[in-house]
Amino acid sequence: MSLKQFFTQFFTWWNGQTLGTRFYTWRFGEPVGTDEFGNRYYRATDHVIDPSVGPERRWVVYKGLADLSRVPPSWRQWLWHTTDIAPSEEAYVPREWEKPPLPNLTGTPLAYRPQGSILAEGQRPAATGDYVPWRPGE
Repeated sequence: MSLKQFFTQFFTWWNGQTLGTRFYTWRFGEPVGTDEFGNRYYRATDHVIDPSVGPERRWVVYKGLADLSRVPPSWRQWLWHTTDIAPSEEAYVPREWEKPPLPNLTGTPLAYRPQGSILAEGQRPAATGDYVPWRPGE
């Protein structure tokens, strides 16, 4: 591990995993699978932190930036305990109406900018004149 990787893992949580997560994963984590984006999924069955949650903890170690929109729906169901069987342990076939997962594009050049937005390309439409500002006492 390079010095840059060490400091990145020590001081930031959004770049993959922190040193604490790395240690916890090494100590208690059981690998479950990997998705098409390279994210790795783990479970801990013998280490109970919170009895109200139960004995099984589940987590993801992101490849790159930590962004929940990069977790496919099948794995998200497993992470949130909606289903008990991980997609790697079953033959998961997406339904025909399911779209492939897309990352959140907010804040990127590919973000959605509706017509009339300051950041949209092209000419903004002219004001229609139907706006009446509020004035105190009226």
